[in-house]
Amino acid sequence: MDPMTGHAGPQGAAPVDLLVRNAWVVTMDDQRRIYRDGAIAIAGDRIVAVGPSAEVERGVAARETIDGRDRFVVTPGFVNGHIHITGEPITRGSVPDDTDWRTNVFDWLIPTYLAQTPEEEAISATFAALEMLRTGTTCFVEAGTILDLGAVMDALAATGIRGRLGQWTQDRAFAPGDDQAALTARAVSGLEAQLARYPVVGDPLLAGWVGLVGHNTATDALWREATALAQDSGAGVTAHMSADPADPDFYLSETGRRPIAHLAALGALGPHLSLTHGIHLDAAEVALLAESGTGITHCPMTAMKGAYGATAVGLFPEMAATGVTLQLGTDGNNNGNAADMMRAMFATAGLFKDARRDASLFPASKVLEMATLNGARGARLGRLIGSLEVGKKADFVLHDRNRPEWRPLLNVVNQLVYSADGRGVHSVWVDGVRVVDAYRSTLIDEEKLYAEVEAAGSAVLARAGMSVPCVWPVL
Repeated sequence: MDPMTGHAGPQGAAPVDLLVRNAWVVTMDDQRRIYRDGAIAIAGDRIVAVGPSAEVERGVAARETIDGRDRFVVTPGFVNGHIHITGEPITRGSVPDDTDWRTNVFDWLIPTYLAQTPEEEAISATFAALEMLRTGTTCFVEAGTILDLGAVMDALAATGIRGRLGQWTQDRAFAPGDDQAALTARAVSGLEAQLARYPVVGDPLLAGWVGLVGHNTATDALWREATALAQDSGAGVTAHMSADPADPDFYLSETGRRPIAHLAALGALGPHLSLTHGIHLDAAEVALLAESGTGITHCPMTAMKGAYGATAVGLFPEMAATGVTLQLGTDGNNNGNAADMMRAMFATAGLFKDARRDASLFPASKVLEMATLNGARGARLGRLIGSLEVGKKADFVLHDRNRPEWRPLLNVVNQLVYSADGRGVHSVWVDGVRVVDAYRSTLIDEEKLYAEVEAAGSAVLARAGMSVPCVWPVL
């Protein structure tokens, strides 16, 4: 013990809050270094050392030490590039799995969104955050369907998660009596207000984002204004696009151009923009995405459940080959998934190998990049998160090796993608704070939340006038 500092470690060593040693450490740094016997040291909210255990230990005096020998794999926290955190988490499983995209969205999902109270949105957001944190996701970009942003922000602040989110925004006048100018002005005013109230300046855990619903719901004027606001504020833009042929059909009919070409003509493409799904694109659109630096968030589990056609017509291998930044998202719980990014990684690694009969597509190493580095870039936080490097934020995960799927450990990257899933996440830190410890949230009363979720889900469905179908009798 150093008598001057009170910290365990060599005399003169730098004091740190936490040292995790003797663990497998997957850094995702520029060289993609993996340490079989590695260590990571944390001071405050930052990583101050990463490397071989013996080397890191010589330089630090730790207030707390976790020995990961034969027990832990350390990775960066995953970044979920697209998730609906309200509505769908608390009505999980209620949407039939034999409905087409349009029926799914308009007859099921939207009515349940609109039936929520602010209190139910807060419960849903807390529940989504718990599921993400418990499965290793430390940061997310919300999908753009929040109704009461203030209630959701307040709820999330108590969970410890990092996120970028905005209120439901669209402006296109679909009804004959709608005032288009007024709808656009209201949408722009709402975006200005949320970005002012929840700025990204200073890199807070939670900040505002331009969450356009997308598809055909935003006018050209809104796209231009949203792009300018994002660029001026440092925020990003997220929007759904081309999950279904209805999107290109609309844009071709109305503008004579496919969606990505039309957004390019508006000046809306760029690194600030992440479009979700991007399934029904053509080669020219892929080239525009690559040239502009626009990201695409792939949600494989939703595509599978919703029969979107990702493997039949999706040009994801071509996007990867041309340098489009591909991120991963889990989308909504009713669209066929939990909020477990490790399940999304597994699906991404396998789908196109099988569809194209080409085993070289989406190797585990590239899929792990999609879930970490690329996701961080899409959240405009690449300088802070996505890898375990000195100076970056302390957002990281301990995966428990005392589980069948982690034995024997021979190729840690393959194991992460093909064998393991979020159920093996033992502990999680966000911004240097331990938010999951031994499989339990340190900040959320889980039992209380589960009871609230059960009540809220039934209430929302009843208010929306929906019953839950089942092909077998439920007695």
